[in-house]
Amino acid sequence: MKPTTELLESLGERFAHAVVVFSDDEGYPLSVATDFRADAARGVVALRAVGGDEIQPPLGEQVNVVFSHIRPQPGIGYDERRYVSLWGTLERRDGELELTPDREQHWDEEEVPFFEYSERQVPQALRYYEQVSAETGREVRPKLSRGWLFLRATRLPFLSATFVPVLLGIAIAAYVNGFNWWLALLTLVGGAVIHLGINVFNDVFDTRSGADQANVNPTQFSGGSRVILYGLLSMRAMTLLAVACYAIGIGIGIFLAAYRGWDLLWLGVAGALIGIFYTAPPLKLVHRGLGEIAVAVGFGPIMALGAYYVQAQEYALEPLLASIPVAILIALILYVNEVPDRPSDAASGKRTLPVRFSRETVIRGYEGAVVLTFALIAVFALSGLIVRPALIALLAAPLALPVVRALRDSYDQPYALMPAMGKNIQLHLVTGLLLIVGYVIAIVADAALDDPPVFLS
Repeated sequence: MKPTTELLESLGERFAHAVVVFSDDEGYPLSVATDFRADAARGVVALRAVGGDEIQPPLGEQVNVVFSHIRPQPGIGYDERRYVSLWGTLERRDGELELTPDREQHWDEEEVPFFEYSERQVPQALRYYEQVSAETGREVRPKLSRGWLFLRATRLPFLSATFVPVLLGIAIAAYVNGFNWWLALLTLVGGAVIHLGINVFNDVFDTRSGADQANVNPTQFSGGSRVILYGLLSMRAMTLLAVACYAIGIGIGIFLAAYRGWDLLWLGVAGALIGIFYTAPPLKLVHRGLGEIAVAVGFGPIMALGAYYVQAQEYALEPLLASIPVAILIALILYVNEVPDRPSDAASGKRTLPVRFSRETVIRGYEGAVVLTFALIAVFALSGLIVRPALIALLAAPLALPVVRALRDSYDQPYALMPAMGKNIQLHLVTGLLLIVGYVIAIVADAALDDPPVFLS
């Protein structure tokens, strides 16, 4: 597209110099910095004549003139990043080189954040790979090492969502009935591979629904792995990876059910189905505003009760109650991570809670859920429904404060909200680990003392 009058008028205010880019007689690119002035009324940019016969840009031929600006921020990087790139022909006029631009490309960080700009260029990048592939006669595509690709495709760091409830269920069983280490390890592996399969399936169905393509503001914690969208893995490869993870997890689950009791099987089936139909048709639970409930149930009671059953060969009320605070906090991770995805989710038909509710309702919902979480921990522990040392988990409550502040200050700024999203994950992890520590304290007290005091049991 041709540059607008407004764009040309702004050049002198926003940039200190121009860089003329052209090809020399042998086809090599050259770039030369020079002063400039814009004549927006005539639609041209006048450049100071470049000295030296050997570096003269060609007249009457296509050249590129680039204007750019960044501001270094020591220890951080850069901000105020912006550029304007003009293409056109040069003519000599009154001792100057005059560019008549016929097309432009520009970016200003104040208008479009860098990460969003990068995402908006993905279709163009993929077209470039297709063009290069056609020209070279071989497939050319972006690549990552296998280790990094597996980590990204499966979103491996999010396994804390599995480890917390499984370890909590195992710790409760160890306090009540004893501990079997290899069954505990097998339970942890089974839960982990099912979780990875859920992550991969979610990416497959989000790509098919158009949710990933519509999302131009992915963050470190939201927006999926995007490996299909970026061309790093095909839809078929991701589907096979998801099936492989599920096959391993289901195989472990069937073995544990056969070895420890078939009552475990139905809990595993429920968890696997919730994971698939979180995004898969026909249920598409997250599209119906039920994603938080599904995640809470799957990564709370189902995993904690399953881990407890494998150790104790029975179900009990205590692991169910202890898992409820963990369930609420894992749901809040999804809840906050959906905030920056609101526009793309709405465009693709994902009617998540942040899409359905107003900003103030979403923030108050988060605050209320956090208060409920720690109130339940206090009530359950003080009443003896879970061990009293679990009160130590209340120490994690202040981690919610920066999340609330960020929701109020940066609700519509995905990248400014990103540190708070990380803090929200810490809130779940630290609370869960402190609950587990509470049970470890009770186990040690029970083993070391004939009659442990009430505050240690």
